[in-house]
Amino acid sequence: MTYAFRAEGLVKRFGATTALAGIDLAARQGTVLGVLGPNGAGKTTAVRILATLLSPDEGTATVGGLDVVRDAGEVRRLIGLTGQYASVDEDLTGTENLVLIGRLLDIRTADARARARELLAHFELAEAAGRTVKTYSGGMRRRLDLAVSLVGRPDVIYLDEPTTGLDPVRREDVWGIVRSLVGDGVTVLLTTQYLEEADALADEISVIDHGRVIAHGTPAELKQRVGGRHLDLRPLDPARLLESAAILAEVAGTQPESPTRGTLTVPVEDDGMLTAAVRRLDGAGIAVAELSLRLPDLDDVFFTLTGHGTAAPATATASVSVTKAPGAAGAAGPAPTEETVR
Repeated sequence: MTYAFRAEGLVKRFGATTALAGIDLAARQGTVLGVLGPNGAGKTTAVRILATLLSPDEGTATVGGLDVVRDAGEVRRLIGLTGQYASVDEDLTGTENLVLIGRLLDIRTADARARARELLAHFELAEAAGRTVKTYSGGMRRRLDLAVSLVGRPDVIYLDEPTTGLDPVRREDVWGIVRSLVGDGVTVLLTTQYLEEADALADEISVIDHGRVIAHGTPAELKQRVGGRHLDLRPLDPARLLESAAILAEVAGTQPESPTRGTLTVPVEDDGMLTAAVRRLDGAGIAVAELSLRLPDLDDVFFTLTGHGTAAPATATASVSVTKAPGAAGAAGPAPTEETVR
């Protein structure tokens, strides 16, 4: 199988801290690989290696068949990178930022200006093209940052938590951009802490914790690993939560959990459990604000694999069996460089 990018056995240490402990990542052309993990899991470190900004201590990585260390200059012509925070120059206009990047990529000035106009129109920034970026809103800066990563028409784009700090509407805008890129044949590596983002965009997902890939597969495959359905209940009167929990425990034969205040959830083993729960709740005179039967989502997957949520730093290693991403450990690489571990 041919991969747009591939990392095998990547190890990266910063002093006594091991940011990556031998991860494998790979994506086919024209697909989205979601890399999911909490703060400190190693997502950004992996991106920086694939983007030629860091050298691995061990292992290998290639983009378009080119080694990211040995062929760094050629790799940079194939990739685009958008970090967690907009990195555009606030004292330049939108047009000037894009033209500057074009010139740095050896694009002729006239062609760079044409490309800037094209991208500004695509990202709905044409009216603000002549304004300095310091006058842009946060969403506008993020869109300009994405535009900058596309100036050179890259084959592979790394989006490192691209929707951090955006409101839901702007987040949906970025999702639409990602989908259009993939439709044009671009390969995307997307790191995120938003589980619904990975579910909405990724063809395959690698879950990272403690610098290791602890699970890999399609969203559907990862959900199947958790298995089962859940009955979720929120009584209209919060004072009747304990009474509702007792009813669910009798119906399901297991004690329900309360993942958020005022709600209850219990595994469903029998198709008749929902009907039985409704009858028991109605008989007890308990009105419900919400009652639903749902399949597992990526929140369930992540918690099952790691024992914690994506927002919190990793504190435990998963004890479930996992499927590795494609690839195997590689040879030792160049010496490490300093970087904040993320």
